Amino acid sequence: MNQDATPATAETRPERSAFRNLHRLRVRWAEVDMQGIVFNGHYLMYFDTAVADYWRALALPYTESMQAFGGDLYVRKATLDYHASARYDDVLDIGIRCARAGTTSLLLAGAVFRQDELLAAGELVYVFADPATQKSKPLPQPLREVLQAFDDGEPMLSVRTGTWDELGADARAIRTEVFVQEQHIPAELEWDEADSACVHAVAYNRIGAALATGRLLEHVPGVGKIGRMAVRQPLRGAGAGRLVLGALMQAARERGETEVLLHAQTSAVAFYARCGFVARGPEFLDAGIAHVEMMRGL
Repeated sequence: MNQDATPATAETRPERSAFRNLHRLRVRWAEVDMQGIVFNGHYLMYFDTAVADYWRALALPYTESMQAFGGDLYVRKATLDYHASARYDDVLDIGIRCARAGTTSLLLAGAVFRQDELLAAGELVYVFADPATQKSKPLPQPLREVLQAFDDGEPMLSVRTGTWDELGADARAIRTEVFVQEQHIPAELEWDEADSACVHAVAYNRIGAALATGRLLEHVPGVGKIGRMAVRQPLRGAGAGRLVLGALMQAARERGETEVLLHAQTSAVAFYARCGFVARGPEFLDAGIAHVEMMRGL
């Protein structure tokens, strides 16, 4: 992020490699004309969709993060520069990056690629303002730091491991939101005495918000059991769950355990399989939700 940068010109042709975050989508029938070419106005929708994914990549749940920053972002200007046509059923990658952070405004540069071919480039200018008065305010320094860190390739999340006394308040808030409120698991089934004996892991973003959690307990000597894995909805798919899982597996290694097991909800089996876990045994119900046992060596 170059804070002294000037807006891009019409001749600028951004390269795919300039974007750390690329949002993939497939062109839908409703977005094209009778020749199968995307209507020009849909490119702004593509950019807007990619901006939401950009905030996820920053590990900043948008609404609560803006509340923490004491303001909100309002679009002031949007420009598009067309280079080639996207067509029905094309797979597109939409890149978004911060090109400039001014005193009160933010310039996001975007580009639409079909593989390495640039189809369109654009700029979105946002003004940071007080939601009550919509008068501009200085961009918060913590937001500037997150944007700069992302541009520098730094991780957006960090994981802490510790006891229930150390991390329980944050872990409880995440698990209540995900399991009790979202999945409707009875609260009396969610909380047990094992929490006090477990190693807990919590993932935090760069402004200190807790976004994912899990726990590790001893199943039998030499085998750890990972459970209560939960990621808040705005960060799902952004790597928070993998970081928590990795931290718990490392804690198991440090205790001398040689394998870990977990009871995966069937909707999450593919995620754990990508992390090296193998299903074992038939499906079963736990708190009314289908699960399967999965194992992995350490």
